[in-house]
Amino acid sequence: MTRGKVGLLIAAGAAAYGAYRLSRMTPEQKNNLRAKGKNLVDKTGIGNLFSRKTATTNGHNNF
Repeated sequence: MTRGKVGLLIAAGAAAYGAYRLSRMTPEQKNNLRAKGKNLVDKTGIGNLFSRKTATTNGHNNF
């Protein structure tokens, strides 16, 4: 098995395990996890990483 396939299998396994854990959580646990995720995004500034560019002063978009 090549290195790329092993990485893909590990990523797929992690995603499946995460989906399983999420399906077994209570609504209260899901809300707590969502709040922790929002706090992490706010503290680290990850939310601005993929934000859309705004118009410049001359009216053109920088896409």
